[in-house]
Amino acid sequence: MTRKLTEPKLCLASHNKGKLVEIAALLAPYGIEVVSAGDLGLPEPAETEDSFAGNARIKAHFAARESGLPALSDDSGICVDGLDGAPGVYTADWAETPAGRDFPMAMRKTWDLLEERGAPHPRTARFCCTLCIAWPDGHDELFEGKAEGRLTWPMRGAEGHGYDPIFIPEGHDITFGEMAAEEKNRISHRADAFAKLKAGALG
Repeated sequence: MTRKLTEPKLCLASHNKGKLVEIAALLAPYGIEVVSAGDLGLPEPAETEDSFAGNARIKAHFAARESGLPALSDDSGICVDGLDGAPGVYTADWAETPAGRDFPMAMRKTWDLLEERGAPHPRTARFCCTLCIAWPDGHDELFEGKAEGRLTWPMRGAEGHGYDPIFIPEGHDITFGEMAAEEKNRISHRADAFAKLKAGALG
């Protein structure tokens, strides 16, 4: 049986201020205060697993242990069928450059690899998100979400982030990069995972 989150305060295992605002708003109706690992001065642990669940667990357990609070983490990325599921957990790594993350470069790399392989159309892919809540006593709960779709080229739209400009979600004709945030947030992989979290740990 899923453990319910009953504590009034939660540590978000992230240094991303935008993610803090988003998650704090999602949890506000439940009376849960959210503080980030960054605000607590916690370092970021190395993500050494080869699965979204594994890396989400590393981040959540580290933050829970160091903060003494229940901790929530997420690990997410895009899995491309024509590339045997790559980049997957290495989605952010594919965008790394000495000057910082360059997702247009990563998207071009992804499309060029599909072209080299002669991958058939539609070039199906999915965004995946795993949320992990961990408690200081070592217990955790996982919630997984997906958004199925296909890739397109060239890039379209300036909304969103990451691979959004080349990802067309199932049932739509526009990319996540062309969608208003409100529309994307209703159907995204993170929205799917959060719906499961709310039904399981908060319901």
